[in-house]
Amino acid sequence: MKLERLISIIYKLLNHEVLSASRLAEEFQVSPRTIYRDIDAICAAGFPVVSYQGTNGGYGIMDGYKMDKSLLGSYDVNSLITVLRSLSTVFEDKRAQGTIERLQTIGPEHQAASLSVDLETCRTEPDALPHLRTAIAERKVVRFDYIDVKNERTNRDMEPLSLHYKYRNWYIHGFCRTRRDYREFRLSRLTNLFVTQETFEPHDEMPEAAALSNKGWQDPMEDVVIRVDAEALAEAMDQFNQVNKQFHADGSMTMRIPVYRPLEARWLWTILLSFGSGAEVLEPPALRGILKEQLQHALKLYKDV
Repeated sequence: MKLERLISIIYKLLNHEVLSASRLAEEFQVSPRTIYRDIDAICAAGFPVVSYQGTNGGYGIMDGYKMDKSLLGSYDVNSLITVLRSLSTVFEDKRAQGTIERLQTIGPEHQAASLSVDLETCRTEPDALPHLRTAIAERKVVRFDYIDVKNERTNRDMEPLSLHYKYRNWYIHGFCRTRRDYREFRLSRLTNLFVTQETFEPHDEMPEAAALSNKGWQDPMEDVVIRVDAEALAEAMDQFNQVNKQFHADGSMTMRIPVYRPLEARWLWTILLSFGSGAEVLEPPALRGILKEQLQHALKLYKDV
């Protein structure tokens, strides 16, 4: 613990002009006397620490002293800092923040960030991500309620193994004790998360998360063709960007969207219905019938309006 604290203090001094002993003591939850001893140890190790007196006094590193920047280029450092910042925000990870400070010491000075990453977390319970990450690190069983694609609600006990961010959503991958098999759950459909005190050991054979995601997707994709009016182009392109698009002289657009089992893909129906009169499904015909039925059900809710 002391060695880790010493290393952290060194990087903090490299990233700040002056830090007081009281500020360092408060951050590392030790006494100022311990910080004084740490500074002595850092000086003995050859780091040029300078003491500044006065109201705004404290400790700093001698001007002109820099760490070797040859190990990583500025592009590498900035990219790592960008990713770590987004992760430290999502998971409230102080260790990631410490890594950022260490990387900043070998990064280019006075260079504005050219890239920003905001990992969307509004689709999860507020504390779900940090709680799940802790459960993964400590190998603790988690319990939660889950609503599947068929809108059926079940209670699950799970041995969590890894978190994944894909398709603009967070997923948890692990061994589901309820189903006695590996599963992947979308966090937006997860409620009442509870981290138990029961620990677990990984099973002998663990499938890769990628293979788990593709399980049951051997059937070929089917094209869904929609015609989008000019006033709905931006919304449609936000939802279906990397698909075949054909623009027409009247300002409309035809999209050809490959979908796995579109007649069962409720997520697709929701998106298409959200376009209102701005988009029309051309193919497959059966999907047109499904959307018509969905609209008729919705109209019944407002029959008295």
